[in-house]
Amino acid sequence: MAETVSQMEKVRNMMQRFIAVAALIALFVVFSLVTDRFFTIQNILTIALQTSTLAFMGIGVTYVIITGGIDLSIGSVVALSGVVAGLAVRAGMPVLIGFLLALLAGIACGAANGLMVTKLNLPPFIATLGMMQIARGIALYVTGARAVAGLPEEFGILGNGALFRTTTTLPNGRVVTKFPGIPYPVIIMVIVAIIFDFVLKHTRLGRFTYAVGSNQEAARLSGLNVNKTKIIAYIISGGLAGLTGIVTMSRIVTAQPNAGVAYELDAIATAVIGGTSLMGGAGTISGTMIGAFIIGILRNGLNMQGVSYFIQQVIIGLVIIAAVAVDQLRKREG
Repeated sequence: MAETVSQMEKVRNMMQRFIAVAALIALFVVFSLVTDRFFTIQNILTIALQTSTLAFMGIGVTYVIITGGIDLSIGSVVALSGVVAGLAVRAGMPVLIGFLLALLAGIACGAANGLMVTKLNLPPFIATLGMMQIARGIALYVTGARAVAGLPEEFGILGNGALFRTTTTLPNGRVVTKFPGIPYPVIIMVIVAIIFDFVLKHTRLGRFTYAVGSNQEAARLSGLNVNKTKIIAYIISGGLAGLTGIVTMSRIVTAQPNAGVAYELDAIATAVIGGTSLMGGAGTISGTMIGAFIIGILRNGLNMQGVSYFIQQVIIGLVIIAAVAVDQLRKREG
């Protein structure tokens, strides 16, 4: 009987992922037909670059949601991590050290979230809401609510550099880009997705993560360290939010304490659209990547069509509602 239920669950998960893939392909085809500039190498690379930060945050929050939690502090952690990197580099530290400190700041915020949820037994919503305020407040305080500018060019290499970029010089001396190259954030996105997908699918941590989200009490009775698993999930979310802060600030070569507003909503939307259940116990990194590209393509295509940003928010909101509705129907049928 249990095996039959498991098989049915797998079929439903595959169907939900199939719907997400179909939606992704449909969006790509539609925008390619209505906009000449959409299906170009330059624009495809632009979409991938814009999607990379969504993917980082989405992958992190996927782990948290699978355990049955939520992380509302992502946007503020993005800002704080970026500010840490900017202040460290402006103080004379090497860029690599500044980025490492930013990553550690994100991890520390994630660990604090995990400890509040597990040791203080705070609801994830309240714990991460508090961290959202704390991280944002620290970022604004240490910068005086001003951008950290005057950073060296090396600070922007990670966010603006690209692999295999080729240029040619015309007779008049003008330099023309022949191939824009693969942006570094896109390469990092692929590596991060592969690593965390492998962890979720093929390691004990991944199995424990699903077990905790499916039935926390059963997982505890089975001898699993539920608290440790939850803390690790929040650390992953915080660390990847820190990575997002590094990439975001590197792209603009300025650390903005006001950056990352509402990023947590984008991250959660990315995971949910990709099939991660808000009830916990279900979700995949590949699904989250699909969700990230759905939002990325949707925003890029709507921008090319001149659709207002406010209308874009309405459309993305409707997509999120539809994704959650599908998840609820799937649960009801189960």
